[in-house]
Amino acid sequence: MTQTDSEKRFPGRIAVMGGGSWATALAKLLLKKCDSILWYMRRDDRIEEFQRLGHNPAYLTDVTFDINRIEFSSDINEVATKADTLLLVMPSPYFKSHMEKLTADISDKHIVSAVKGIVPDENMLVTDWMMEKYHIRRNNVLVVSGPCHAEEVALDRPSYLTVGCEDMNNAQLFAGCLSGTRNCHAILSSDVDGIEYAGVMKNIYAIAAGIVHGMKRGDNFLAMLVSNAIREMEHFLDAVNPRPRQMCDSVYLGDLLVTSYSRFSRNHNFGSMIGNGYSVKAARMEMEQTAEGYYGAKCIHEINCDYEVNMPIAEAVYDILYRRVRPETALNRIADQLS
Repeated sequence: MTQTDSEKRFPGRIAVMGGGSWATALAKLLLKKCDSILWYMRRDDRIEEFQRLGHNPAYLTDVTFDINRIEFSSDINEVATKADTLLLVMPSPYFKSHMEKLTADISDKHIVSAVKGIVPDENMLVTDWMMEKYHIRRNNVLVVSGPCHAEEVALDRPSYLTVGCEDMNNAQLFAGCLSGTRNCHAILSSDVDGIEYAGVMKNIYAIAAGIVHGMKRGDNFLAMLVSNAIREMEHFLDAVNPRPRQMCDSVYLGDLLVTSYSRFSRNHNFGSMIGNGYSVKAARMEMEQTAEGYYGAKCIHEINCDYEVNMPIAEAVYDILYRRVRPETALNRIADQLS
């Protein structure tokens, strides 16, 4: 079977789709290995400021760029048409509203999702939604995940990403665009669905960890909570996508740990505010960035209505966020179930 032009040149011209901190960190990594990139940002004023200052004016402002190597545009169709590979890095709550502006034919493109969320109102993984809506072939869909905070990538601290694709050759090729430098390493996987679901669920459990921290329940309880959380995640993944996987791998356990404990974790900090007595509404208003676990908790709860996996920690977070159950009541309810 002959390869298409897009397959021959993969990854070709890469477009970063999104303007937040994770998009900025990944763009920095790409420009260490790529001569140039395309970059879609929604707001023209942000692009103008970026070009004037040489850095993202809103996120990771200490990270400087050679703007001559970046082709910016606020026209999603223009960027998608010019690119061979689209690296999706929008926050999941806004992903669908961005992508619904995309009318260009991208069926022959490669799609890399770094969204770590579920498509709002659809309860679908980003890769599944992209395949259904834009007729992307499964072997042309990839995911990037792992225990990497954008802030630490920006500081050039050692980082380990996992690139997932059912076509391991494609995974290896894209991994080469992100790794190979002294402080960034890439691991390959074929577990696309498992990686995506884990990226959603670790945010939910990080909110739970933050609530425990805010309520000063102590490190002993927190350790039990997180160790039980990885077990819940495994049970859920086995139900929705049964296949062999090692939950101690960094893309599952490592990402859960760093999101649950790190001071850079928005979801942990969001949960900590709730544990400290903030209402859910007040905590959301206080957050400068999106705590994606807030949205993920509802999506996973609704998806699990079909599978009925026993997940008391995830359900406790849903109860606190959406049913106005007091954090103390919810934690007390699960305390005797931890083992």
